[in-house]
Amino acid sequence: MYTQIVIVGAGPAGLSLARALSSSGARIILVDTQQLTALSDPSFDGREIALTHQSISDLEQLGVWDRIDAKEVFTLREAQIYDGKSPYALRYGPGEIDGQLGCMVSNCTIRKAAYEAVKVLENVEVLAGAKVVSLEVGKRSVRITLSDGKDISAALLIGADSRFSFVRDQLGIGAEMNRLGKAMLVGRVKIGSWHDDIATEWFDHGQTLALLPLGDGVASAVLTLPESEAATLQKLKAEALGQELQRRYRGRFGTMTPLSPLHSYPLTTTYSKRFVAHRAALIGDAAVGMHPVTAHGFNLGLASVRHLSEEILPILERGGDPANPAALARYERRHRRESRPIYLATNSIVGLYTDDRPPARIARRVSLRLAQLLPARKAVQRMLMKPARERTRLRRSVISSKLRLGR
Repeated sequence: MYTQIVIVGAGPAGLSLARALSSSGARIILVDTQQLTALSDPSFDGREIALTHQSISDLEQLGVWDRIDAKEVFTLREAQIYDGKSPYALRYGPGEIDGQLGCMVSNCTIRKAAYEAVKVLENVEVLAGAKVVSLEVGKRSVRITLSDGKDISAALLIGADSRFSFVRDQLGIGAEMNRLGKAMLVGRVKIGSWHDDIATEWFDHGQTLALLPLGDGVASAVLTLPESEAATLQKLKAEALGQELQRRYRGRFGTMTPLSPLHSYPLTTTYSKRFVAHRAALIGDAAVGMHPVTAHGFNLGLASVRHLSEEILPILERGGDPANPAALARYERRHRRESRPIYLATNSIVGLYTDDRPPARIARRVSLRLAQLLPARKAVQRMLMKPARERTRLRRSVISSKLRLGR
């Protein structure tokens, strides 16, 4: 089987790229290990995404945003980071657009909307329940072999298959990988005190806590703990879990009642040594796997889609080779320029605030008082507050798709 582009990984990044490139008329195949029912109607997984204004604009142009129910979108006015009991905070926002930093939307909601935006495309095929077992890069094409024995050849291979990317490994691309030995627990809770639409995070001794606003009286509780401790919390029944959460959050939000089970995710950050290879490119978490402290890894994933599609879409429209080396090199430079500063800044914040040695505790107290001057803080702020910009090529792509499909 031959296709112009094969994308391994039908998560939000892979689906968004397929949608962005679809107007060219190029044949695109998406491959994912999940079954079709899991792709078309994903289950709630506890993860809530903090979308910037730039990402909202991207989703609008991709035809994804208008498939998200307004009731599933929650205001994010500001973000604050505290060190234990210190009254001083590292603050981000509010933004100049509507007085908001952005908004909160569940990961499963975005995934479902992205799939719905792709399933109507005649030139995009989704192969669900399919696992890539090998790949071979040739001079003129890339061939992947699936677990069912099927071979797919393509002019361009896209790896969008998580921070533990099989595609990246098979291409021989190394990655900075930091396994933190901790787990992130996430779940929805009902709270007794109003959160003011502010996302709040506390770095405390042996744990990191966050509360993400999800509308009236509801929030997402996020706890980063040693893996064994996280496993113990997951086993608690609802009433005992609510009491334990209230204790850990020191009663800041009154009574806390679980509305969902706690979902656990191992914490590993990754940064690929290269984003491209001969006839291949990495996007989303396969390129950059962020620490969840800012809840903005998804925004970087969308940025990778924007950067790559803007480079190769004009080539596809002219009937050219989507694996053009110069275009892929431009994509890598652009995405590295955007992703590297916030990746390093986030890691520096996490490193400082999770170090319990006395010198680090003193540095934290000083840094919180001087927070507005911190280079790391400014790097994160630039990404969060960057306004949406005009992107004629991407907009033309989506408009062309809608006209062709009558949507």
